[in-house]
Amino acid sequence: MPVAGPKRVILAAPRGYCAGVDRAVIAVEKALERYGAPVYVRKQIVHNTHVVSELEALGAIFVEEVDEVPLGSHVVFSAHGVSPAVVSAASDRGLQAIDATCPLVTKVHREAVRFARDDFEILLIGHDGHEEVEGTAGEAPEHVTVVNSPEHADTVEVRDPEKVVWLSQTTLSVDETMETVRRLRIRFPHLQDPPSDDICYATQNRQVAIKKVATGADLVIVVGSANSSNSVRLVEVALEHGAKAAYRVDYADEVKQEWLDGVETVGITSGASVPEVLVQQVLEDLAGAGYRDIEEVRTAEEDLIFSLPKELREGRGTGGRASA
Repeated sequence: MPVAGPKRVILAAPRGYCAGVDRAVIAVEKALERYGAPVYVRKQIVHNTHVVSELEALGAIFVEEVDEVPLGSHVVFSAHGVSPAVVSAASDRGLQAIDATCPLVTKVHREAVRFARDDFEILLIGHDGHEEVEGTAGEAPEHVTVVNSPEHADTVEVRDPEKVVWLSQTTLSVDETMETVRRLRIRFPHLQDPPSDDICYATQNRQVAIKKVATGADLVIVVGSANSSNSVRLVEVALEHGAKAAYRVDYADEVKQEWLDGVETVGITSGASVPEVLVQQVLEDLAGAGYRDIEEVRTAEEDLIFSLPKELREGRGTGGRASA
């Protein structure tokens, strides 16, 4: 089908790596440098196929649970966080643990502990089975009920409607989370808010950026892996805010020619665990298809850097590199 106008790309910014992902990936790299291969990692350090493959090539071994790690070995906990039960299991095996949990996830863990201590029932908005949700719920399993969706909010039950608080997974759709809270508050007027927003700055910034891009895009391509919650949400947000079509890909070669048929404007973004090189590969392939006019739309500046896990920085300096 012929294209009516010039082909162009609208590139969302911010996109890609956030400070928590950058910190976690560097933690594995530094652990390999300091202790030598192999270094074990419980679950995927971040939810990105390419990043995991690159770290495996350096000598990282990814396992599902700490009981797969040889006694006394080094193990890195992923950016998504772990429950106290996992920490205890690692200790029981004499493992030398390096905690690469994103500090913003750690904040939610601390909130869960505090509210449980005050005997609140915690409605944790998130996706059952997601590693971050499992870690947060594990901080206070007797007090946490996971709320999976706005529809679930209409049926969830609590013990004491006057002593209930909501927390959330950090990588959700902001709009969907607020809709879930709205429905919960109708049923539980005494519902308390967390002391500060649980959805991370990077997730929010990427959603704001893609909303602006989507309004002028015939097609949106989100670079990110299928198990990356924030990447999947970006596809949904793009469709909700005007994109005629939106797809997620891990690599440039997954972009299908038929997606581009009749398309003048392509919007591009990437999830918070995606290295910029993967976006550049998509842009190169699109340039080969005639999409050479690139406009970047920036909606926020990000300069946050988290210090490395304490196990890797004591007496050795602090900090990670700035994120793209």
